[in-house]
Amino acid sequence: MALLPVAEALERLLEDAAPLQAECVALMDAADRVLAEPLLALRTQPPFNASAMDGYAVRAEDVASVPARLSVIGMAPAGRGFAGTVGPAQAVRIFTGAPLPAGADTIVIQENARDLGGGSVEVTASTVEGRNIRRLGLDFSKGDVLLEKGRPLDPAALSLAAAANHPQVSVVKRPLVAIIATGDELLPPGSDLGPDQIISSNAFGVAAAARSVGASALDLGIAPDRKEAIATLVEQAVDAGADVIVTLGGASVGDHDLVHDVLTGEGMTLDFWKIAMRPGKPLMFGRLGDIRCIGLPGNPVASLVCTQLFLKPLLARLGGRAFRQDMRQARLGAAIPANDLRQDYVRAVVKEEAGTPLATPFGIQDSSMLKMLADANGLIVREPFAPPAATGAACSVLMLR
Repeated sequence: MALLPVAEALERLLEDAAPLQAECVALMDAADRVLAEPLLALRTQPPFNASAMDGYAVRAEDVASVPARLSVIGMAPAGRGFAGTVGPAQAVRIFTGAPLPAGADTIVIQENARDLGGGSVEVTASTVEGRNIRRLGLDFSKGDVLLEKGRPLDPAALSLAAAANHPQVSVVKRPLVAIIATGDELLPPGSDLGPDQIISSNAFGVAAAARSVGASALDLGIAPDRKEAIATLVEQAVDAGADVIVTLGGASVGDHDLVHDVLTGEGMTLDFWKIAMRPGKPLMFGRLGDIRCIGLPGNPVASLVCTQLFLKPLLARLGGRAFRQDMRQARLGAAIPANDLRQDYVRAVVKEEAGTPLATPFGIQDSSMLKMLADANGLIVREPFAPPAATGAACSVLMLR
């Protein structure tokens, strides 16, 4: 199977990927979920003409000239309006959020009024009709589209949905990613290692990346290099309702790379296998019914680079989210040699120098070196067959943070 260009691989992986079905969740549980349909106002806000200040509800004509002495005929606290009508030379003590009494057309703020006692108040500054009043429907009216389909529910959106009287909302189901690590040499963190063993690290980064685009991650643990062990975890992923199965390692061409055989034996239709990229060549993609299967390389850096390039865009689309890689232009901080037939993703540190982004590649780019990836904040993207590039040359950088 020929090496597939990165752009074509991504296009094929995203083909027919659409937001998952909708589900209703309580508003308190809907933070950062994505609306599956437009959100309409179920009520008008404010539902009445309301006072915007503490003070006195009066008729503007009675306070056109000051000082003006008025009779206080009642009180209107928030949540309990005044039932009567304000007549000539009358006022109602009112508080923020209370309904404007009938007959009144303006609010005198309390700083501009002096309580004379005995049911009288003196207004010391004139006001005009409509001052300090929030009109009926100022914010929104019943039936208005408040939030569009696809809007992530951030704090402001959640508060708006609550104000519009929605106790629950229709959101896109979170994609569920089942993660399966493979390899006899792997043990979980905290283990006592034998002389031929290493720590299994990839699943933690992949799970974090999945959650960063709104997906849920299910870590099914480590399968030893036996077909029946891998098949057992694949079946657990299917039973759990996974939308995506991610395998870590075991998808190359060695005698112990068994993932392809297991998945095809379970019914997976292979779409592609092996990408013209570095790191990440042994990437595999196929479909097991409605489940998308991605075989990531075992090398930690290759696994995480492929996660950034392929898994995150897929999960974002399944979750109804917009996703765009953060590509920027920069200058090289060190020379880079000519490239071969694979698209290269070179770990680098990107920083501003004299107002220009400068991307300095690390001298060693081995795909097992996680510390270098953790230190990098960008990947210099080198096209296939790119010629040597000198220090200061223009380059494209995929920002990681």
